[in-house]
Amino acid sequence: MITGIGIDIVRAQRLKRWLATPGLLERYFHPREIEACLSRGKGDAHSLAARFAAKEAFGKALGTGLAGIALKDIIIINRNNGKPEIQVVNTALGALENSGANRVHLSLTHEHEYAAAVVVLEEL
Repeated sequence: MITGIGIDIVRAQRLKRWLATPGLLERYFHPREIEACLSRGKGDAHSLAARFAAKEAFGKALGTGLAGIALKDIIIINRNNGKPEIQVVNTALGALENSGANRVHLSLTHEHEYAAAVVVLEEL
């Protein structure tokens, strides 16, 4: 049963500014996310924007927003085949458990200057 759906869109230019501000990425992204995005070179801002949108969409899917959740505790990774996946730890894991959901689906996209994400929470 679907327990929540969230969507968000982020302008990549916003993340380009964050890239130029020392320490700002570390406030919102897990080190694995930063490493993966920066390895993409020219596409780093779009990758970060998509991941930030996914974090926001996760909060919307919970129905509670992100209050009390550290954004670094929502980790967006790519499987070997490229499929994006959300891993949650600490505060985000607690929020997911409290929601009753036990499965998270994620879709990311970006076009020109925007990146978007959709998150679906499911209880199996």
